[in-house]
Amino acid sequence: MSTPDLNLLVTLEVLLEEGSVAGAARRLRLSPSAMSRALSRLRETIGDPLLIRSGRALVPTPRAIELRERVGPLAQEVRAVLRPAEALDPARLARAFTLRTTEGFVESLGPALIARTQREAPGVQLRFLPKADKDSRLLREGVVDLETGVVDRETSPELRTQALFRDRDIGVVREGHPLARGRMTPARYAAGRHVAFSRQGEARGRIDEALEALGLTRAIVTVVGGFATALALARASDLVASVPERHTATLRDGMVSFALPFATPQITVSMLWHPRLDADPAHRWLRGCVRDVIAAGGSTLGPT
Repeated sequence: MSTPDLNLLVTLEVLLEEGSVAGAARRLRLSPSAMSRALSRLRETIGDPLLIRSGRALVPTPRAIELRERVGPLAQEVRAVLRPAEALDPARLARAFTLRTTEGFVESLGPALIARTQREAPGVQLRFLPKADKDSRLLREGVVDLETGVVDRETSPELRTQALFRDRDIGVVREGHPLARGRMTPARYAAGRHVAFSRQGEARGRIDEALEALGLTRAIVTVVGGFATALALARASDLVASVPERHTATLRDGMVSFALPFATPQITVSMLWHPRLDADPAHRWLRGCVRDVIAAGGSTLGPT
């Protein structure tokens, strides 16, 4: 079965409304010969003459009368589908967005992001999922609308990304910890007992590489999968946690933070989404909210 020409739907709508080939031609801005060809195609496609002569006038056939009630709404629906999306009114938006982020992101930025979205769009619900890996399957399948993370070689090249902020590693210990006093040196830092963070359970990371370049190694007592867990252990013990500064601003309340006494690579935290949502007005609004919240919170998230 051949695919119908949807242009004929609009032609049929105008023809049945006008009840005149000449009138339809004027509305459609077609020449008489072009309109005649369109009518011939309509008759052939539908299998009905549609308009027949009665004296000097054309009158619709029973099939044309039947179609007249159905064609108008169909043509309007086609026009609605093909026209550009209307400007988004967040106040009327009713939608749930799922974001996959670290717990540090939710703790530090979640309250401000929720307040912003609720103020502009009370019908929007934000759902936060923990980010246990860099698998883009959930974005691809539409389970997740937006992610935050570091773009690297593991990131799927099909994803859209936008940088949000730069971050750096810092050391964190409980109040009263021996490392909370005195000048910090690479040797003092390495001599501590450490809790490391890794979603993959790997003990060695960029901090260890930086120490190795100085001829030092640190004693890693335990490896955990989240910043909040690492800081909770450091808060309740003599362990040293090394975490990204901006991601953990709220989580470190009441603890002592210090700059690492050696250079480590800065990281760029980005938001990631699937290209099918790139032009979606509601998703673009959400991305704007995330960017604005981060920009507004710069003073409370610490320096980069």
